[in-house]
Amino acid sequence: MQGCISVKRLTWVALAMTLLVIALGAYTRLADAGLGCPDWPGCYGKIAVPMQAEEIAQAQQRFPERVLEVEKAWLEMIHRYFAGTLGLVVFALSFLLWKNSVTSKVLPVVLSGVIIAQAALGMWTVTLKLMPAIVMLHLLGGFTLFSLLTLLQCHLRSASLACSQLPHSTLRSVRGIAVCATLVLVVQIMLGGWTSANYAALMCSSLPICEGEWQNHLDFYNGFNLVQTGFDNYEFGVLDYSARMTIHVTHRVGAMVTSIALLALIVQLWRTSLIAARGYATAIGIGLIIQLGLGMANVVFHLPLLNAVMHNLGAALLLVTLVATQYFLWMKVSALRARTHEAEREYLL
Repeated sequence: MQGCISVKRLTWVALAMTLLVIALGAYTRLADAGLGCPDWPGCYGKIAVPMQAEEIAQAQQRFPERVLEVEKAWLEMIHRYFAGTLGLVVFALSFLLWKNSVTSKVLPVVLSGVIIAQAALGMWTVTLKLMPAIVMLHLLGGFTLFSLLTLLQCHLRSASLACSQLPHSTLRSVRGIAVCATLVLVVQIMLGGWTSANYAALMCSSLPICEGEWQNHLDFYNGFNLVQTGFDNYEFGVLDYSARMTIHVTHRVGAMVTSIALLALIVQLWRTSLIAARGYATAIGIGLIIQLGLGMANVVFHLPLLNAVMHNLGAALLLVTLVATQYFLWMKVSALRARTHEAEREYLL
């Protein structure tokens, strides 16, 4: 019992730290501090940012191609410090999960694997000079960790589930819509990550799509070419206007498609008449409204830093809300199936 309590507490700590690391990562990226330290895992060969005149001179001699900007370097290192601490927390959580057999042995292995992969992607983000594909994968890795920890927290809280009186087929239908809506949201998050990684967030300054004859300048081939090679540095982007504008427009269209998918899920959840389902529907609706508002504010106010960071966090929170909704629906269907089988067994006896 004591082990389970420790796992629950540590899971909450890991969730809070993951959200914080996602926020710090977004802030670092949007503040153009992704290469504040040109090496990894230290900064100009030091554990902390060089501050003394002699240290700065040594750093500039070691990396003459970059000018040491102390503020950006500290942003990058603070992100690394918290990410490293999060890694230790997740490893400790994985150990407790394995030791106490709270879940299957697969989850702690997957959690540890995601942390290792995230560390490697963090390193490659720096060594490959902000290559867009790596930056996007690093973002998705953070969201994946957040989702896995949310699933774990849902599992720890679901000691018992009351069976509803809804038909099995009804819940299965809602579950299918939830799966589709989640996949659509994941694609939209990928588009958002690709937009940010290619510095395409300011390519259109009007609503709802883009200004001028944007449709005549679409360039999907270059805009979504994941293998961008031949560049020494990807900071501030390497694509031309047409390619970046195409990425931006696709992200906006994706926002419209995502809104439709989430609204369809909200309606279906509300129609179940289950109190918990309606609670999830309300949370999804609020999250969607906030995300759309933050997205429009990014355009109208030309990507203010804090607003853009909140847009990243909003996407993460909306995703884990859908993950929790999925878990609820799957457990409800499983509980109904078990109850039906039990009733059939008693009838036959």
